[in-house]
Amino acid sequence: MTMTLQTIHPVDTTPIVASSGSEDLDPLWRAIVDESRARGNDIHLPISFAYAERLCDAYPDADALVVRVAILLHDTGWARVDESRIISEGFAGDWRTADVRFEHERHGCDIAREVLPPLGFDAEFVGRVTAIIDGHDTRPQSHSIEDSLVRDADRLWRFTPAGIALASGWFRLTPAEYVRRLRAEIVPELLTQAAVEMAEAELSRSEALLKTEQLS
Repeated sequence: MTMTLQTIHPVDTTPIVASSGSEDLDPLWRAIVDESRARGNDIHLPISFAYAERLCDAYPDADALVVRVAILLHDTGWARVDESRIISEGFAGDWRTADVRFEHERHGCDIAREVLPPLGFDAEFVGRVTAIIDGHDTRPQSHSIEDSLVRDADRLWRFTPAGIALASGWFRLTPAEYVRRLRAEIVPELLTQAAVEMAEAELSRSEALLKTEQLS
């Protein structure tokens, strides 16, 4: 059983919004425009990024820049996977161990090594980022607080109405069916107390908005 990482710092569970002061990474966002078009990344990545920043506020001992850059880049590798395989293999059957998931991690590391050095990030920093990207979906255990925050941010977007809308289609589930899966499978996977609190608050809002009890 995974130990939940506690925090003594306030946890912001209000509806997710863009954080002010995040413009420092705008050049990196612009560098991955093409990669953002695959598999709904232009929705997934910004929302997950906003959650990552909130998690960093709750866990100030983490290296926030590593977390922010890793979450921004973590799924860019989907752009280099055959699009026809993303849904057919990545969201069906034993999807957590599908070959395409390992592939997108490897490609994501390649993209990080391509885009980060020209923006002034050194080799040591790039190595810390790729160590998180490589295995964020497939490695059983987190290896650092930064890794844990990226993993949780990657999951938290699913609890928003946008995440439910996209992911329920990928898994061929109704929104009501998908929110039940979120409660049963994804909440227990969260690694931090802050993420659990954010997920529960967001899911309650999404269930009410999407009328999942009435439309079940």
